[in-house]
Amino acid sequence: QVQLVESGGGLVQPGGSLRLSCVVSGFSLDDYIIGWFRQAPGTEREGISCISRSYGSKTYVDTGTGRFTISRDNAKNMVHLQMNNLKPEDTAVYYCAAAKYSACSNYGLSAAAFDYWGKGTLVTVSS
Repeated sequence: QVQLVESGGGLVQPGGSLRLSCVVSGFSLDDYIIGWFRQAPGTEREGISCISRSYGSKTYVDTGTGRFTISRDNAKNMVHLQMNNLKPEDTAVYYCAAAKYSACSNYGLSAAAFDYWGKGTLVTVSS
């Protein structure tokens, strides 16, 4: 049974950092790309970052700022999203998702392309 479980969300002040984790089970990280998405109330789900086994990672939000960094720990079947210098507009429910592709898109993440989803973890950025 395929499962993805996110953790690490919470309340953080503007400028702070959080590290989200996604534990996967029921499949091998070697065979899937993992993406992180977020969704704020009243908005569409937005793709943030993606990682594959052989072709590295890509970030689609605030590129070049280093605010979002994705990484993977194959031994623990985990994927992390490090978020720095958080802003109130980063407030959202954050999801990890899996898709059976070998590489992440160069052009962005489409939620429709992902087959399996976690239930999400809430990140609130507020003073």
